[in-house]
Amino acid sequence: MTSISASTSDERINLAVPSKRWHWKKQLRHTTVLQSFAFDDSRKRLYVVQVMQGGIKLPGESRAYSGTERRQRGDMCLNQLDLSGTRLGHMYLLGHGHGVGMGVERDAAGATWIWTESDGRVAESGAFGRGIARFRFVDRKVRRSSAESTRYPVPGSTANQPSVDMSRKRIAVRHRIGGKVRYRVFSLSHAVAGNFSKPLHDFAQPAAHPDADVDFQGFALHGNYLYQLAGEPYGTTNPPSGHGNTYVSCIDIRTGSLVQRSRTEAGYSLDYREPEGLAVRRTSKPQLCMGFASGEPGARRYSIYYKQHA
Repeated sequence: MTSISASTSDERINLAVPSKRWHWKKQLRHTTVLQSFAFDDSRKRLYVVQVMQGGIKLPGESRAYSGTERRQRGDMCLNQLDLSGTRLGHMYLLGHGHGVGMGVERDAAGATWIWTESDGRVAESGAFGRGIARFRFVDRKVRRSSAESTRYPVPGSTANQPSVDMSRKRIAVRHRIGGKVRYRVFSLSHAVAGNFSKPLHDFAQPAAHPDADVDFQGFALHGNYLYQLAGEPYGTTNPPSGHGNTYVSCIDIRTGSLVQRSRTEAGYSLDYREPEGLAVRRTSKPQLCMGFASGEPGARRYSIYYKQHA
């Protein structure tokens, strides 16, 4: 396992420590891969977003769309699970985006709010949000994206994806503008109020992988650090040497600098292995959790591995 490292911090999770397996080949509502996930630590819940599978007709729809159409439209399924991976409920998010990032907020009154991308721009390769949305989870509800229910932190940007850090009550928004990918970090209270005029931090995305052409697969904000996941899928018929090319990386949001990047072999024995989603679970020792898809097309499963803060 190769690694680069340039600084240390008591709050930073060391990416070079071995990964531990937590969830193993669990099933979601649909048979597609997970895209991202986030924790409601206070209520011991896990929320997972996946692109909807084809062949399902929802109320208000004229027909059942294919899987390709669902991806192009930005239709997703949001799963609610307990921490053992038992499915507790789901809701549908139509026209929201691709689900590269999401967040969970617990407000002062004890209510749980979900943050996702929203107002997905329809494209052949998929829909990616032009803004973000905040809403309550309601089991089996169908939520349709609209400009009226979407917040636009960076006007004119595309591919907006949020990550919420409840330890510092901040939200990061990854976005693309002028052909470049950037991050902005805001006060969560300001974001809730719809005020994005004063970002706390604003910086270009450092390389999440040594190869710039490798797919970006997720990110998570925690404390003064933002973590990234990147890598390509492989199966049993074409496993690459060295158990894959998945990397996790860490950025200091105060400087926008890459401080560590490390290749991970977590989940290398999965029959199909694709990194999907990154989140921090707030336990007595914070855990950086990495999602992996596995299984055959039409029967995908998810697994979660984690690196624990010392």
